[in-house]
Amino acid sequence: MKCENCTKKECSKKLKNDDKQNTQVDILNSNDENEETSEFHKLANAKIFLSDCLACDNCITSEEAVRVFQQNQKELFRVLNLNKKCDTSKHKVLAVSVCPQSLPYFAAKFSLSVSEAAKRLCGFLKSLGVHYVFDTTIAADFSILESQKEFVQRYRHQNEEEHALPMFASACPGWIQYAERVLSKPVTPHICTAKSPQQIMGSLVKGYFARQQNLSPDKIFHIIVAPCYDKKLEALRIDFSTPLYNSQDVDCVLTSGEIFQIMEERKISLEQVAEVASDNLFDGIKESELVRHDGRRSDGYLEHIFKHAAKELFDTDVKEISYKVLKNKDFQEVTLEKGGETVLRFAAAYGFRNIQNMVLKLKKGKCSYHFVEVLACPGGCLNGKGQAQTEDGRPDKALLSQMEEMYAAVPVRLPETSRTVQKLYQEWLEGMDSMKVWESLHTKYSTEKPTANNLDIKW
Repeated sequence: MKCENCTKKECSKKLKNDDKQNTQVDILNSNDENEETSEFHKLANAKIFLSDCLACDNCITSEEAVRVFQQNQKELFRVLNLNKKCDTSKHKVLAVSVCPQSLPYFAAKFSLSVSEAAKRLCGFLKSLGVHYVFDTTIAADFSILESQKEFVQRYRHQNEEEHALPMFASACPGWIQYAERVLSKPVTPHICTAKSPQQIMGSLVKGYFARQQNLSPDKIFHIIVAPCYDKKLEALRIDFSTPLYNSQDVDCVLTSGEIFQIMEERKISLEQVAEVASDNLFDGIKESELVRHDGRRSDGYLEHIFKHAAKELFDTDVKEISYKVLKNKDFQEVTLEKGGETVLRFAAAYGFRNIQNMVLKLKKGKCSYHFVEVLACPGGCLNGKGQAQTEDGRPDKALLSQMEEMYAAVPVRLPETSRTVQKLYQEWLEGMDSMKVWESLHTKYSTEKPTANNLDIKW
């Protein structure tokens, strides 16, 4: 059966039960022919399914597919091996940035608290030869703050700008891929221009941190540990690089499950690893213990932007947010009433079925929301396919429930209260409204014409 959205081949999303869809793809390695024998050589090539990437293979070029599959554990071990050689010109500083939604996975797997899991994961990575381990919460701080600011601006100018509202969240790479390459112009102007936490972390490590260490960006090998495979594709974005040094801001993305596979291969349990605190971008500032944002399963864009907008636009302090479940638990809304009128209407749309319904409403001019937190994974980022699946590829509901409980126990911190963020705005970005803020924390989206009738595809 031909997918309505495809011009070349059948859509892998539409063939979930087809054997072709579940054909395993060996991750390619550009260095296989020169691979060195080492203590790591026994690690099997990771296997992933095309369906593991929420953006199906019809959305990406063959070159992108190869580069996505090259992002695997062997890339980490290749750099570790190079660092053992006498030729120091080939040595790299290894920096790993860990997404907060990956930590509950390790906590649940090893019966630890999230804070303990973070420290022991840091200890494990450094025992392999990693030089720096960062927490990407600081990058999410920037992303949320810039999103808040942009939403208020859009709201105030909604009568002057056609595509000001609704504003769609920009943190999910699966959603962005779908919006750019399938939906295009009718939708992309509505997407917030703030970079995702991964993109901002790349700018921080290859920009600010590299300069602090007196290193060129290409001398740092930057790895992201994340819950989903789509972030591998996000790392390839052209605007996510330093062309002068031919260096991507993120060199490799490894899922939580791929890191766990390394532990299994080496027969190591995190319970046996010494706790090591993650590294700070500022030596002089020590933030509090591990924190998260005010979101139940993700980075909490909806809740932070809603509370900020209520205060900034309507001088209303919102302490607790009440969600109203609509068609299903992954499509919910939040409203603010003022003088008997609904002045703010936000929605959370998780999973492509809900996303599609929301986009159809937008196309028909019936989307009444001011902001939509869009996430490709049903259940949010904790349910990323790189960590919340059983060995046979099914959703691991018991594990997800455990992760949600653990994540909820992590204390919440408002992005505005981070001393490191405030310091970086001044020292790295030259102020909160500088041109450098736009260059480092914002992006643009492709408006190429879609290849086919883009809203008829059914998942």
